[in-house]
Amino acid sequence: MRVGAFVLAAQFPGQGHGEALYRAVRTAEVAEEAGLDAVWLAEHHFVPYGVCPSAVTLAGLLLGRTRRIRVGTAVSVLPTTHPVTLGEQTAVLHIASGGRFTLGVGRGGPWVDLEVFNAGVQAYEEAFPESLELLMRWLREPRVGASGKRFSFREVPVVPRPDELLDRPGPPVLVACTSPAGVRLAARHGLPMLLGMHSTDEEKAEMVSLWRKCALESGSSPEHVATAGHVAAGVVQVADRRQEAAETLLKAMPGWLRQGLGAHVTVDGRERRMRDPLAYTELLCSLHPVGSPRLCADRLAATAERTGIRGFALLAEGSGDLAATEENLRRLGAEVLPLIR
Repeated sequence: MRVGAFVLAAQFPGQGHGEALYRAVRTAEVAEEAGLDAVWLAEHHFVPYGVCPSAVTLAGLLLGRTRRIRVGTAVSVLPTTHPVTLGEQTAVLHIASGGRFTLGVGRGGPWVDLEVFNAGVQAYEEAFPESLELLMRWLREPRVGASGKRFSFREVPVVPRPDELLDRPGPPVLVACTSPAGVRLAARHGLPMLLGMHSTDEEKAEMVSLWRKCALESGSSPEHVATAGHVAAGVVQVADRRQEAAETLLKAMPGWLRQGLGAHVTVDGRERRMRDPLAYTELLCSLHPVGSPRLCADRLAATAERTGIRGFALLAEGSGDLAATEENLRRLGAEVLPLIR
């Protein structure tokens, strides 16, 4: 089982941007000290839900600050960037870190980001498959040209080549999946999924089953399908008792969710509904490792058993407090990981 920290760089009420980003950096450093396997970095624009607008930039910093732990994006939003730009950045991080970088990509949402970056709503609604195809070609081929609806250019050499690390293949890539269409797209490319924190174990199991079926139909080998490195996002809060852990999150997370999710603006004025922040926090507490070390370990083991997923990206900053986040990570490493390993 591979357990990592999911870093949103969340700006809780009363905090500044610098405080949120500093907590993000410290989360990665402490996660490595605590023996976690990975750090996963989210990307958002113009909202306090998360104040990191470039996951690959923060990944570069954290790869330089750490020595062992893997660093991945969860996710880099593909519709608001050029696939070749993201491919070049990925190659640099992959090679310079000695293969410790993982690229997670996603479709994002219909937000005003699409207007600001001149991508247009079509980049979100229609062009994600074309963008993913071009990105994967850039990461796997020596020369690439394009003649699609959105991207068209003459063939050019791939520099730097991400497969220059001869002892390993190109950089790992995951796709955030929230719908059957996304699952099928990831499976056609043989790419593992990143699944959201609001999904139940039953919903995750259904998505994994669909992915396996589509991946086999698309030509992936049974061995590749059996060892796909899917990752499930979640929340973690370790305390002596479950009530204590839940109270920590219920005290801090609803205010952050209300402020952060409420700040999203759609690109075309379409109506959007926001989850009730308190009910959403309660849901997350019920789904994920929130409680005593034994409860946390049992919950992770149960999810792995029910879904076949062995990778986890767990949000540890739900208290909104730096010292509490660091203590949470240390308890996760010292008291929970030994129980599941």
